[in-house]
Amino acid sequence: MSIPPNPIRHAVVTAGAANIGLAIAHVFADAGWKVSICDVDPAALDSACDGHLGLSGYCVDVADPVAVEAFAASMGPVDVLVNNAGIAGPIGGIETNAPDEWARCFAVNVQGAFHMIRAVVPGMKNVGSGAIINISTASAVTGLPGRTAYVASKWALEGMTRNLARELGPDGIRVNAIRPGFMDTERMRMLMGRAAEARGLAVPEVEAEALGFISLRTKIQPSEIGDMALFLASAAARHVTGQIIGVDGNCEWEG
Repeated sequence: MSIPPNPIRHAVVTAGAANIGLAIAHVFADAGWKVSICDVDPAALDSACDGHLGLSGYCVDVADPVAVEAFAASMGPVDVLVNNAGIAGPIGGIETNAPDEWARCFAVNVQGAFHMIRAVVPGMKNVGSGAIINISTASAVTGLPGRTAYVASKWALEGMTRNLARELGPDGIRVNAIRPGFMDTERMRMLMGRAAEARGLAVPEVEAEALGFISLRTKIQPSEIGDMALFLASAAARHVTGQIIGVDGNCEWEG
């Protein structure tokens, strides 16, 4: 089967200055795409864009609709939007969650995606094509006690993904989500270290226990999330929409 040339050339990645977001941005840029990243950390943006001609950086809080509108207006047409911005939210039993921390988690993880989608969809409709890729989490499947705000926000993001696939499909716009698993990132190493300290165990013991709940017994590299995003943005995935795709080695459960 012959696959038509990919007409999509401009990708926007939120929280694109570090970790998974930066890996996604690099995958697109290395494939020859124009990539615009936004982040709330100016120093991280400078570091991400320094020496990488394929990236343009903008300091934007996606929870601020006015800032998002200004950012989108400066971008021109956007062919691919990767909603990667997300924060952990309050940690601990639900009765200990502060309302303002809960609200901020949803403001970034859900409203932030909404603001970005709302800003780029008119341009996508004008050309009759586009791809929106939302970054969820494997914890939406397994659950994660003590992290209810985070998991609930990602469930909301997945619900938005499925509904927008139906709403925007007639306009040629595809909407999918990726569920990353046990990521091999500095942040995950920090979390493993914190868990090991709390339990009086060595970090390798805690990591081995976590990997025991993953069918392939493997960590996921950030670039793998970028590879999946690039596929979902490509002509090869032109009939893929409304899907929630795990890149996680199959998370069976989570300790």
